[in-house]
Amino acid sequence: MIIDLTKPLNPSFVPFASGPYQDPPFNLSEWSSISNEGFRVSRLSMGTQTGTHMDAPAHFVEGGATLEAVAPDDLVGTYFLLDLPAVAQRPSMEASLRAYRREKILFIRSTEGLRAALSKDLANQILSLPPRVLVLAGTVEVESADPYAFNRLAARAGKFLVEDLDDSAALGLSPEGELFALPLRLCGVAGAPCRVLARI
Repeated sequence: MIIDLTKPLNPSFVPFASGPYQDPPFNLSEWSSISNEGFRVSRLSMGTQTGTHMDAPAHFVEGGATLEAVAPDDLVGTYFLLDLPAVAQRPSMEASLRAYRREKILFIRSTEGLRAALSKDLANQILSLPPRVLVLAGTVEVESADPYAFNRLAARAGKFLVEDLDDSAALGLSPEGELFALPLRLCGVAGAPCRVLARI
């Protein structure tokens, strides 16, 4: 069974905004038509972090690795599903982390209200696992830190973070399966839209 974890992009899509900042608008318009040119082409304009996307370390770290640094081999493989409660406690989280068995991709899912809070130590413990690609369903916050603290820690750890999934689809993910996280092959950028599929 294949589950599509990617958010659809259509004219109703609303770009990320925080305070005075807003990502570039998403625009899709007709460029050519079958009746005029004999073929149909659409013009697409958007930011690199539009919709479901992959962040390279350069998104949060000056001089960090850009998108082309992620190897294709890191983008496909078995996943380790780590479910986070609203407030993660060390004993239960350490027990969960001991279940890791060298899976290729780390899938972090916030299950209670799609938001979870971690201590900085627990966040770093999670980020110390080997996978270079992390897929995040919901929001992970670091206690007593700014809203992007987990993303910054992931970037400093050299991780490539996939986020802004279709969270309702992610709730149906089983504990075992394969993941395909395929960003556009853009070079020199801090991220790209990404198609994410799970095979369970």
